[in-house]
Amino acid sequence: MVSSAANGEEGLHKLKAWAPHLILLDINMPGMDGIKTMERIRRLPDHDYVAVIFISGNTSTDDIVKGLDAGADDYLVKPFRIAELLARVRAKLRTKELNDQLKRTSKRLEGLVDLDDLTGLLNMRSLYKRLDQELVRAKRYHKWISCIMIDMDHFKNVNDTNDHIFGSWVITEVAKIIKETCRTIDIAARYGGDEFIVILPETEIVGAERLAERMRVAVEAHLFINDKQKTRLTCSFGVSSVNCATATVDDPKEFIRIADQMLYDSKNMGRNTIRAKELT
Repeated sequence: MVSSAANGEEGLHKLKAWAPHLILLDINMPGMDGIKTMERIRRLPDHDYVAVIFISGNTSTDDIVKGLDAGADDYLVKPFRIAELLARVRAKLRTKELNDQLKRTSKRLEGLVDLDDLTGLLNMRSLYKRLDQELVRAKRYHKWISCIMIDMDHFKNVNDTNDHIFGSWVITEVAKIIKETCRTIDIAARYGGDEFIVILPETEIVGAERLAERMRVAVEAHLFINDKQKTRLTCSFGVSSVNCATATVDDPKEFIRIADQMLYDSKNMGRNTIRAKELT
């Protein structure tokens, strides 16, 4: 698809509404000249990279340098041969494709940095970042927020009875159960070892306990079987909740620490149970 514009302002308007792969831009245009248009193009926020070739009757070295320094990918002097223009267009489109591939790869790598290698859930660095954001939002809009800590009961026995490869597989299966039980807005992470954590935005303590119970029942009812190895297990849960209309939590670690205390109480009560506390 090809489109044209009579001047820089019209070109920028079309660029914002449509994402071309390449622009042929003259320096001498009515109103905004090509240099200023080029500078505006490169300053557009959150816009995919677009290749730009200047085509101009300005032949001096200073003009060419100014055009390239403004952000153009190439500069072609009039008059030109069509074959040369087409060759340069093909070259810049290849550069555009490489740039897009690099951007896609970068996004994938950013996503991998945020995830736990074994389970695919968030890692703790990313979890604390998200929890910071959710606590700020809950405080601003006077919302509830809850946290669930989860620990697999007697997990050492799973490794001792089978092997660590099977144990790692069981951890991934528990992570799947947690993820499948959560809502799309919930934030699940691997806390470390055989522990997990889930942040529940806009969720009262009763709702958090209800979700923890669904997880508890799902894990208890699940037969973990992989080839010839199999096991059953349970999990213990600790819940912390705060109504930010009446109380606040400024330290994410303190919020998690309370849930961890409740988890410790669950362990002391015989495991496979839930303990919860509302912060006031």
